[in-house]
Amino acid sequence: MNPATPASGSNEMGWGSDVAAQLLRDLGFRYVALNPGASFRGLHDSLVNYLGDADPKMVLCLHEEHAVGIAHGWAKVTGEPMAVVLHSNVGLMHGSMAIFNAWCDRVPMLILGATGPVDAARRRPWIDWIHTATDQAALVRSFIKWDNQPASVPAMVEALLRADRLTRSGPPAPVYVCLDAALQEDPLQRPPALPQPRRFAAPAPSRPDAAALAAALQQLQAAERPVILAGKGARTTEAWTNRVRLAERLGAAVLTDLKAGAAFPTDHPLHAAPMFNFLSGPARAVLQQADLLLALDWIDLGGTLKQAWPAEAPPVPVIEVTLDHQLHHGASMEHQGLAAVDHPLAGDPDATVAELLAALGPAPARAGWHAASSPPPPAAPARHVTLSAVAAALRDAVEDPDLVSFVALSRGWPDQAWPLRHPLSYLGKDGGGGVGSGLGISIGAALALRGTGRLPVAVLGDGDVSMGINALWTAAHDGIPLLILVNNNRSYLNDELHQEGVARRRGRDPSRRWIGQRMDDPALDFAKLAEAQGVEAIGPVSRPEDVPAAIARALQVVQAGRPCLIDLLCPPGAERDLNEASGGRPAP
Repeated sequence: MNPATPASGSNEMGWGSDVAAQLLRDLGFRYVALNPGASFRGLHDSLVNYLGDADPKMVLCLHEEHAVGIAHGWAKVTGEPMAVVLHSNVGLMHGSMAIFNAWCDRVPMLILGATGPVDAARRRPWIDWIHTATDQAALVRSFIKWDNQPASVPAMVEALLRADRLTRSGPPAPVYVCLDAALQEDPLQRPPALPQPRRFAAPAPSRPDAAALAAALQQLQAAERPVILAGKGARTTEAWTNRVRLAERLGAAVLTDLKAGAAFPTDHPLHAAPMFNFLSGPARAVLQQADLLLALDWIDLGGTLKQAWPAEAPPVPVIEVTLDHQLHHGASMEHQGLAAVDHPLAGDPDATVAELLAALGPAPARAGWHAASSPPPPAAPARHVTLSAVAAALRDAVEDPDLVSFVALSRGWPDQAWPLRHPLSYLGKDGGGGVGSGLGISIGAALALRGTGRLPVAVLGDGDVSMGINALWTAAHDGIPLLILVNNNRSYLNDELHQEGVARRRGRDPSRRWIGQRMDDPALDFAKLAEAQGVEAIGPVSRPEDVPAAIARALQVVQAGRPCLIDLLCPPGAERDLNEASGGRPAP
């Protein structure tokens, strides 16, 4: 990490960009992630020489996609937005996939864009013309919550205040404010009187209509076999404890989703089936025995119900608590299938759980009607490195497994072998399925976890890591402790499984599924690629007996405050079927 550079020159507010920088500080932004660009050179100067690169401090990235990913990971841990700056139209295009991930994952984020001077008379030849757009936000408008391009300093103040309020309001999602380069660089006639941000704060979380809540509560109290689908929720111990209390009060079976992250302790007697991506056999059996369903901001409720009852609407009452419908439009299908719901409760899921608990009042917990899933049998010794062996070695090596935060998990991770007992035990997936997002999101989450005493661990596939490897430079540069375990099968194995499924359906040779999928000949050396970014790395580790020593060495590095990567060579077929291991279904 470079030593802090003291602010130089005049520290008086004198330029348009100084106003934007001051507002970021007043609004409480601690970091701003960026890759440099001339379209926001005015703002860059204000962050460095007016604010002194503190509150917010710059997080320098080698690609705009990583800058957005880091802000995404930060929000997954804190529930708060990080600021991101993207250079003109080209930087916005670079960052667009990561913005889509953040949109699908419903996380807050303040994205500042910039355009070459809107006034054509002020554009430099060539470069300012190709970096100026008449409607730059149109590139991402279908997957952001709100956008604005202010034309004056007072308008910029209002735009930033509104953007901050909207991104923090439920349901959260990224917002985009584009700053004209000329507006940034024009001198101020006089410094504006900036308003107090607290007067523009986001409202308290929404709660459902009282009559609708009372009707749903009556059905919950009458249910004998209720099931709670615990989806997205706050990463706070209060929200976590309330979900547990509600399940115990109702004696409800609970199901959780690998896409959403830890929402309920997975070794609790009421946790009725392993976490899943697609509905697993055990989870389907639980749903089919239920006499009522309570969905708490569940991802793809319609798809889940269709998997449980393919030929009919759910034969039991369904209560859905969500605000997600407020973001739905026709440009993107991330809203998923339309679910048949008997009691739609428009409200924040955690606030609604608190309301339900208050309405239920003090009473003894009811016995659960469904037995918890049994843990898997111990894995047989493997001839190759497997994720099961990696999980066992990591569990033996850490002092307290409950202080591990899995900021990412690849397919095949044996989640049943590692109970999740804290809201930060596992942060869920990237939202939009954009390959290459894992390292950026993991680094942002690790930045948010730095100093908390928790150990951030990212288990990532080789295809994902290969696309985002230079995000590691930021982790090395800023001293962000993070353990990265690369599940390296030298293939886009998920796609291999898809190709095998297609070949079998067509009566063709499934053994050729690897063609156009394998990342071999030459094999990628992830340890050397990581070392080239300044990150200590180990591997490739190809023998199971070498895994414990590699993990022990890596933990020493991370505990010293630095990132470390282990390249784990897990050949295709060494682990049991990856879809079954993740609680999913066979490749189509």
